[in-house]
Amino acid sequence: MAEPIDFYFDFSSPYGYIASHLIDGLAKKHGREAIWHPILLGAVFKTTGMAPLVGIPLKGDYVKRDFIRTAKFMGVETFTLPDPFPFSSIQAVRAFVWLEPTRPQKAHELARALYGRAFSGHRIDSTDAVADVAASIGIDRTALLSGIESPDVKDRVRVQNDAAMARGVFGSPYVIADGEPFWGVDRFDQLDKWLETGGW
Repeated sequence: MAEPIDFYFDFSSPYGYIASHLIDGLAKKHGREAIWHPILLGAVFKTTGMAPLVGIPLKGDYVKRDFIRTAKFMGVETFTLPDPFPFSSIQAVRAFVWLEPTRPQKAHELARALYGRAFSGHRIDSTDAVADVAASIGIDRTALLSGIESPDVKDRVRVQNDAAMARGVFGSPYVIADGEPFWGVDRFDQLDKWLETGGW
């Protein structure tokens, strides 16, 4: 099998949410696996000087329309912008990072469930909310709550976020395939062609 592709996303990213519906199918189409890497855009923005799109004058009003339009265009039927938005995704990221080393497929399932919860009008910005989602898919709630607060998990989140930025990751979604970076779900057509042809 060819090398996996790396999928970087923030749980508070609408375009990341849309991409989460597409990335596994796209990878499978080309005989690849997509490795999911949650990131914290808040920390990234401190490095890049960027800000959440919705908070930028003029652009904010545009992207709120574009989120919905893009979701529909790409076949994502459920899309409700979370309230509040953007929201803190640190507890969701810690939950994924806690679970992934021992149960990677379950961590993947948890990521999908958290995204689905967030973009169907519910909050996932607290430890209890994340634990509720985890419990709904069979993850031990008590163990997860303990894991989220583990100093080791907190350290790994920081290390993994720094490692993502060291690879050039500055947004969500961000995919790296064979060393080639693709930022944004609107680059998935290019990514598809790149994987098909080996690049140009």
